[in-house]
Amino acid sequence: MDSPASRRALAVVVLGVAVLAGGLGLLAVSLSADGGQSATPTEVRDVGPTVSALHDAGVTGENVTVGVVDVTGFSTGARALRGRVVDARAFGSDTSVYGDGGTHGTAAAETVARIAPDADLYLATVDSPKSYRRAVGWLVARNVDVVVAPVSFYGMPGDGTSAVAEVAQSATERGTVFVSPAGNLARSHWSGQYRPAKGGTLAFGNGTRNYLRGGGRDVTVWLSWDDAHREQDYTADLYWTDGNERRLVARSVPYPGDGVPNERIVARVQSGTYYVEVRGPPNATDARLELSSPTHQFRYARAAGSVVAPASATKVVSVGAYDARAGRVEPYSSRGPTPDDRNGVDLVAPSHPDVTDVEGFDGSSAAAAYAGGIAALVRDANPGLAPPQVERRLKETAVDVGDRGPEPVTGHGRLRPLGAVGVERNGTA
Repeated sequence: MDSPASRRALAVVVLGVAVLAGGLGLLAVSLSADGGQSATPTEVRDVGPTVSALHDAGVTGENVTVGVVDVTGFSTGARALRGRVVDARAFGSDTSVYGDGGTHGTAAAETVARIAPDADLYLATVDSPKSYRRAVGWLVARNVDVVVAPVSFYGMPGDGTSAVAEVAQSATERGTVFVSPAGNLARSHWSGQYRPAKGGTLAFGNGTRNYLRGGGRDVTVWLSWDDAHREQDYTADLYWTDGNERRLVARSVPYPGDGVPNERIVARVQSGTYYVEVRGPPNATDARLELSSPTHQFRYARAAGSVVAPASATKVVSVGAYDARAGRVEPYSSRGPTPDDRNGVDLVAPSHPDVTDVEGFDGSSAAAAYAGGIAALVRDANPGLAPPQVERRLKETAVDVGDRGPEPVTGHGRLRPLGAVGVERNGTA
């Protein structure tokens, strides 16, 4: 859920994690993605010289299982998934596993399948924190080796204490390597203590208006604050202005779906200039507020602390987006540190892996899918490694591309597949 090229997929995730319907249903499907055809090798595609070297060395993900969790579903016509899907299920009232759409989920699964062509896949579609929890539980019960969850849950605490983060951590503790995108909120996030200007309105820069940047008719803004100040009331207002007059467009309302103190704005807007104001108590408090938007950038943004759940969990492989062509971290890629002083980002991986047939799949979701495929190869070559050891291998063999040593922007550095899998040490590539 990503850069401007994948803004549409990002909006889908907002809907997927924001809707809590009563009586969540479960649709079980026991078909392979090819509709029951016999297994065939994954279609040959250029996966780059590094991954090709791993395949030539016989490391293809054989005897490894990978679960992919997404909100968009998966396409039945995806050639890279033919013969690779062991089981697929939809968790939620308004989701289906297969269909003509599902571009984001399809791209994530294809990326894993192309990097680890002999791995068996389990696919799960979710539409809420509750269905996400059930989906991960289903995958863990089937003893999958790796879970790739290219989803982002907004408005949740970044210290790993949210329910969705704890689900991911629990999966790791039960023997599954859990890989998740750090997020794409570096330009769409603000956090700080509540220090109001006159009238009980939060101050941004020299004023109280935080202007939105970016096109699109749909605006989503999340406002959240720490649990210690749960009983206090904070509200975000979305305004339109022409420079002289202003008009209230939408006011945030509490979101009851995740049990944390937050509110949300979802509004359809026309062209024009829009900004957000945040109101609260008349005097300064010690509350830590976070403002984030998966659809627009903020004029006053603070990239630090923008890692999203479930990547904010401890023991989860949190992957940021790296532009290999420019040799830098993507400017939108979320950064740490977390509120509990962890780096928040473990490593960075290619934001444009270019191994899928789906157009526009990029950002930290693509980076996480790529890293998940490499994690499957690590488990193939080193079947005795426990999840913490796989994570350690991925981090310790990464190439330092930021400030010296592990830090909140690039973590331990850029993922280095050959080193992580260990073929360099064994002299097989």
